[in-house]
Amino acid sequence: MRETEHATLGVTGMTCAACSNRVEKVLNKMDGVEAKVNLTTEKASVDYDPSSASVDDITAKIEKLGYGVETEKAEFDVYGMTCAACSSRIEKVLNKQTGVKQATVNLATESAAVEYNPGLMETDAIIGKIKNLGYDAAVKADQEDKQTQKEKQIRKMKWKLVISAVLSAPLLLTMLVHLFGMNVPNILLNPWFQFALATPVQFIIGWQFYEGAYKNLKNGGANMDVLVALGTSAAYFYSLYEAIKTIGNPEYMPHLYFETSAILITLILFGKYLETNAKSKTTVALSKLLGLQAKQARIVRNGDETMVSVEDVAVGDRLIVKPGEKFPVDGLVVKGKTSVDESMITGESIPVEKDAQSNVIGSTINKNGTIEMEATKVGKDTALASIVKVVEDAQGSKAPIQRLADVISGYFVPIVVGIAVLTFIIWISFVQPGAFEPALVAAIAVLVIACPCALGLATPTSIMVGTGKSAESGILFKGGEYLERTHQLNAIVLDKTGTITKGKPEVTDFTGDNETLMLLASAEKGSEHPLAETIVAYAIEHDIPLTDAESFEAIPGKGIKATVQGNQILVGTRKLMQENSITFSSREKTLAGYESDGKTAMLIAVNGQFSGIVAVADTIKDTANEAISQLHEQGLEMIMLTGDNARTAQAIAKQVGIDHVIAHVLPEEKADKVKEIQLQGKKVAMVGDGINDAPALAVADIGIAIGTGTEVAIEAADVTILGGELLLLPKAIAISQATIKNIRQNLFWAFAYNSAGIPIAAAGLLAPWIAGGAMALSSVSVVSNSLRLKRVKL
Repeated sequence: MRETEHATLGVTGMTCAACSNRVEKVLNKMDGVEAKVNLTTEKASVDYDPSSASVDDITAKIEKLGYGVETEKAEFDVYGMTCAACSSRIEKVLNKQTGVKQATVNLATESAAVEYNPGLMETDAIIGKIKNLGYDAAVKADQEDKQTQKEKQIRKMKWKLVISAVLSAPLLLTMLVHLFGMNVPNILLNPWFQFALATPVQFIIGWQFYEGAYKNLKNGGANMDVLVALGTSAAYFYSLYEAIKTIGNPEYMPHLYFETSAILITLILFGKYLETNAKSKTTVALSKLLGLQAKQARIVRNGDETMVSVEDVAVGDRLIVKPGEKFPVDGLVVKGKTSVDESMITGESIPVEKDAQSNVIGSTINKNGTIEMEATKVGKDTALASIVKVVEDAQGSKAPIQRLADVISGYFVPIVVGIAVLTFIIWISFVQPGAFEPALVAAIAVLVIACPCALGLATPTSIMVGTGKSAESGILFKGGEYLERTHQLNAIVLDKTGTITKGKPEVTDFTGDNETLMLLASAEKGSEHPLAETIVAYAIEHDIPLTDAESFEAIPGKGIKATVQGNQILVGTRKLMQENSITFSSREKTLAGYESDGKTAMLIAVNGQFSGIVAVADTIKDTANEAISQLHEQGLEMIMLTGDNARTAQAIAKQVGIDHVIAHVLPEEKADKVKEIQLQGKKVAMVGDGINDAPALAVADIGIAIGTGTEVAIEAADVTILGGELLLLPKAIAISQATIKNIRQNLFWAFAYNSAGIPIAAAGLLAPWIAGGAMALSSVSVVSNSLRLKRVKL
């Protein structure tokens, strides 16, 4: 009888019994599979023969039917990784586990992101798998806790480095004898004195390398620790062998390399210390975002005001926020009036007026009025928390460009060990036959100059700094792949309303006197049309006193008719004027000019006489021209997509320099239009508000949401531009280009370093301690180069 295994899968997308029956029937047709699907619990209970089918096969079959298989995503802090071989090993093992859909391990952030099936795998089991490989792991701590842990780690590394340097310093002096023939105290040349100094460095300070090497080898892997342990042990034990030969033979001159092993460990610790310090600087953007969060809230309970920690605020709580204070959480103003500095979220420097029923965003600053608010979103649901989460996810993700480095890192250490063995054989057999010492020195140099760390850090450190830099500017990339893909764009499709234009109509032109404006606006007060609200706001802005109309009539498709202070008012189209025998031919040219500019123009008549024209338009954003000009300079084709008529669309396009216009497009047709552009061989970004344009954003190579950072906008796109500032678009392209250039530089130097360094070491042209120093500093150079992105001008 075949032994079966059991799995419980959550199935999403089933709407009726026909769905569950369909899934069950299809699964039961698979070889070795017996399944029961429950519509109510949305679960598939599956017994399967692992020799005939796997969970992945069953999952693929369910997804092929058009349903989904429920997964969860967990993030872990991973401790003990020293190089790319470590992260590659953990990632490979996790991805082989039943129930794990995808695992990504990031060396730079020392984290793992795992998407798994909760019916087959649990977080404790994932942590157990990582620990079995010789590393430690825990469910991801918040950034502040992680920063504290990082600071402790750096302090510990510093003390180990100091102790190692103190013990190694006398041994360094002995090198001066070999290099320059300098005189040093005889005690320093005593083999047992050197042994006493080198041993604690080798086996106490350097025990971490043995431990790491053992755990990796035990689990069938190999990392940088293996190279360091092999190289330093070879130097140490050969020196010990030479020291033992002096016992009973005081005339023997031993060939000692205690200084090589001790100084190698010290230099590698120094490099790791510098690297860890540098890596901590790559998260400075995230720390700045977290620093924006309010710490306390003034809560109203039983009529009393009490200061509490922001973590204690619950949805529905009433809060008091005074001038100069930060809003503790997202909420709704229920009493009071103020202006709010929202620049940290939207990038807009001008304060926004808020009164009753206005929404406020947590961590923005209340400028000048005491208000009472109701908490609507707290904790991880706030806008700032959503932004922090996007940045964290992006910094922990992998870009496709990293794949080559990952593949090489997986084979790197065994290849280097093989080259070191081959080097030893060639030297002792052919270069200097029978000479053990030079063969050993060359082999050690090969082992310690090879650096898998530089390869592993080349991409993630650049991604971390690039996404952090962009977040500081109000640009949120959802992941490394989107940051990479953005630089490949050659066409940008822009939605018109709310993207190029402000999305809010304004009065652009008015021909008439103040009396006419008063009558016009008073008549429009009775209308619910959006354009009427715009005209009323325009009059109030110009301090025109308004009154109530005695009568009001909306004439569909033509305009309005009203009586104000005994005056008969008509506002509307040519046809309305013609039907009422009102002559306006002398102003036809002005009217046509407004319309050719894409404005909605309305004629005004008072008591049967033509009195003026009012023109209303959705005005272009102040920075639209400059932004589109910069995008043109970056070599991008600009296309506008709109539901407006062709004349209005062309007028807007002409003003801002758009290359092509696609007009009369319904919202549901936008995605098809994007696909048509892609079929021309173009890499396309769709820029919209993240809500109505969601299908087009999803279809585009890169979806860019322009908005205020609301969760809908963030969820809808690959990139979110906070605050609607169009000048951030060319900046997003620029940071993508700069990041990819930086990654390529890192990868080039990492490959070049190893490609050149290993042959030079094998040729015997590098002393081991110089090779070790070069290896240690190669990782530092990669991280330092990545940090240059922080200085990129956007």
